[in-house]
Amino acid sequence: MSNKTTGVNAGPAVSNTKESPHAEFLIQRLYIKDVSFESPQSPEVFKHNVQPTISVNINTTSNPLTEENTHEVVLTTTITAAQENKNVFLVEVKQAGVFILKNIPKENLAAVLSVTCPTILFPYLRETVTSLATKGGFPNFYLSPINFEALYLNSLKHQKEKSETET
Repeated sequence: MSNKTTGVNAGPAVSNTKESPHAEFLIQRLYIKDVSFESPQSPEVFKHNVQPTISVNINTTSNPLTEENTHEVVLTTTITAAQENKNVFLVEVKQAGVFILKNIPKENLAAVLSVTCPTILFPYLRETVTSLATKGGFPNFYLSPINFEALYLNSLKHQKEKSETET
C-alpha cells in the first residue's frame, strides 16, 4: 500500500501581497471509514422476481484535523432497497479522505470541502456500493452521478432564505 501524497497546484490564491502564495490541494489518503451490507430476506428473496423501491441518502461532513491545513472529509451513503415494507438489502458506506488545503482563501474553503472533496470521493463510494450489492447476489447497482456544486449552491440558497425569514 502506498502512502504517497498527490496534489494539484490550484493556481494563485487571492492576496494583497506582491507575491501571493499558490493555493495547494493535496490528497493525502482515501479510505473506507465504515461499511455495512445487510440482506435480511436472503435467500428467499432470490426465489422471486423482485422490483424493490430504492431509497438513496447521501451526506457529507468535514472535520479539521490536528495537522495544520488538513481536513478529513467523509461522504456517507445509505441505500435501502425495500419491497412490501421489508428490506431486500441495505448498504451503508462511509468513504473518507484526508486532504491538505494550503493557502485556500477562507471564503472558498467551504466550497472546496463541500464540492471538490466529495466529487473526488464519489467514484470510490460508488464502486464500493456496486461491489457490495453484486457480492450480495443482486444485480449491478449503480449510483447516478451527483452534482455536488449544485447541492452546495442549493444549500447556501436555503441558508440565506432561512436567515432572511428569521430577521
